[in-house]
Amino acid sequence: MPFVELETNLPAGRLPSGLAQELCAAAADILGKPAERVNVTVRSGLPMVVSGSAEPCAQLLVSSIGVVGSAEQNQRHSARFFDFLT
Repeated sequence: MPFVELETNLPAGRLPSGLAQELCAAAADILGKPAERVNVTVRSGLPMVVSGSAEPCAQLLVSSIGVVGSAEQNQRHSARFFDFLT
């Protein structure tokens, strides 16, 4: 059962409507899992600093047994999640 957590310093009002459900569908596709098994959490408005900057930022945490682990898998998945989020 994959767990996907998106954390951002953007306020909730600046996030697209339906982001959690769209992220769920994208994660299911990217990880090859049924959407019914994917758990997504979106946390907004967090105090965050990335690389010394508090400019708008986000981080995505993905956990899924047997799907993330090898460097090749992580590179493929990371690229697809990056495309989705940008």
